[in-house]
Amino acid sequence: MHTRSRQTRQIRQTVLALGAAGLTVIATGAALDALWLLGIGVWGVIAAMATELVYRP
Repeated sequence: MHTRSRQTRQIRQTVLALGAAGLTVIATGAALDALWLLGIGVWGVIAAMATELVYRP
């Protein structure tokens, strides 16, 4: 039981890190009017959502 909670915590931290990084890159891309940064940020958020869906306990 202990390893499962550790794995769940690690996945949750990964999802939050991906989401925060994606939102930061989106905000930077919007501020700089750089579409390529917006695209990278959106893919980061999509990766966070996909990870959450796949590894949901």
